[in-house]
Amino acid sequence: MKEIALLIHEDINLSTISGVLDMVRHTNRFLVESGKTEAFRVMLVGEKINNNLLYFPAQFTGFKTIDEITDIDLVIAPAFYGPPDLVMRKNKKLIDFIASMYDKGAEVASLCFGSYFLAEAGVLDGKPCTTHWVAVDDMKRRYPKVTILADMVTTDKDGTYTSGGAFSSMNLVLYLIEKYCGRDVGIWASKMFSLDIDRTSQAHFQVFEGQHQHEDQEIRRSQLFIENNYHLPISVEEIAGQTNMSKRNFIRRFKSATQNTPMEYLQKVKIESVKKGLEKTNFNVSELMYKVGYNDLKTFRKIFKRITGLTPQDYRNKYCRRAVLEN
Repeated sequence: MKEIALLIHEDINLSTISGVLDMVRHTNRFLVESGKTEAFRVMLVGEKINNNLLYFPAQFTGFKTIDEITDIDLVIAPAFYGPPDLVMRKNKKLIDFIASMYDKGAEVASLCFGSYFLAEAGVLDGKPCTTHWVAVDDMKRRYPKVTILADMVTTDKDGTYTSGGAFSSMNLVLYLIEKYCGRDVGIWASKMFSLDIDRTSQAHFQVFEGQHQHEDQEIRRSQLFIENNYHLPISVEEIAGQTNMSKRNFIRRFKSATQNTPMEYLQKVKIESVKKGLEKTNFNVSELMYKVGYNDLKTFRKIFKRITGLTPQDYRNKYCRRAVLEN
């Protein structure tokens, strides 16, 4: 039986707690009804004993403090609300607990923003990590030793697991159920909880809002130039001209500030505009492509799919109500 420590504190997102508890509890029930033994026992573990935020049957869920846990199979850091700096300061002992358990051989996992806890604990250095798309740029700046894979739904490396944002984090729970209990149980859980098994990308959920959380004012000026002129045939030289920098120095500073080259940034701004057009207008794909400055449909489709994980038509079918009704 896998002993799981599900971390709790006053800033947690309760849906990630209840989601884990529901999925593993019903998986245990399914296993027992199939003549097998339960696979999981979950303990809600916090710094203080009064962190009993949820009620579940005692035989399934225990309540302990971090000081009472000396050995565990898996530690899960759930999502949280609030500024990461504040939440990390308030929960330093939980972060130290994650590092200590990992050093002792426990596996560790994060749900959505819980990736901050694992990164702060140092267990993700040199390893892949995914998280909520909102946190990607911030985590890249904070944790340069961590390989952030923004498009991934789950990652699995050397006993560390991370998940995508919000309810997509339940795909990691599904992944762990399959890993620990086998493919047949994973398929049952996929059907039971209406989750797509083997889903790998969360790219189409991302909203590109510009990457302005840096202090380089000249690069911000160049970003605004891109955002106001993305539909025109602008070049890197023209963008660099807004800052009076050499092209080489501009590209270096732009990437340092935004984690993208100027051309990657320009592509993301263009594709974000097309996404909104697909969601809200009746313009066909070619019209939207021309509006943002692309002239070759094959190239445009390739870039769109690389950034979103979907073809333009698949994206429209997913997010445009009119397209759904017509189909």
